Amino acid sequence: MARHLEAHSGDAELVERLKRGDEEAFGALLRRYQGKVYRLAMNMTRSPQDAEEVTQDVFLAVYRKIGDFDGRAAFSTWLYRVASNAALMKLRGRRSEPHLSIEEEGPAFAPDGHFARPVADWSELPEDRLLSAERRRVLEQAIDALPPDYKAVVVLRDVEGLSNSEVAEILGATVLAVKSRLHRARLALRERLAAYFEAGRARA
Repeated sequence: MARHLEAHSGDAELVERLKRGDEEAFGALLRRYQGKVYRLAMNMTRSPQDAEEVTQDVFLAVYRKIGDFDGRAAFSTWLYRVASNAALMKLRGRRSEPHLSIEEEGPAFAPDGHFARPVADWSELPEDRLLSAERRRVLEQAIDALPPDYKAVVVLRDVEGLSNSEVAEILGATVLAVKSRLHRARLALRERLAAYFEAGRARA
């Protein structure tokens, strides 16, 4: 997967042209990033309507607020920050949707820091068992049930393939905070999938 936050040739020039009111520069940036922004929004919201609205809001913000971009970060990093914030607002607006409690769903820890109860390591299962349509659906549902801040980290890190430092910059968090959220979210997902596989064995 291509790295989305690496410097793209021509971004800086297009941004400067857009700041001067160049409509063609905006069109070029739109064509370059519209698909990526929509994919991120879709992975975050799981709703085509919400993803479309997020994408429209993001590029409206780019058009209106490009003057706020100071160039200290890559344009793509700034764009992902705007997109992530817009998607998080959609998720946080879904007040009626229950979320996994990371503390309750994640493995319990003993005082010495080790797991208080074992959790099956589904990451070592054969790939064909993990990649079936049904199991992908179970994983997607588990990711969707994560609290928004944890879901954002999982989507950016594990789905989009960004680094911890890139995710931290996008979310305005420390790398340590990103690692902590990612670790706890992965444990919660692993336990949810382990329960699914155990139920399957019981049915068999």
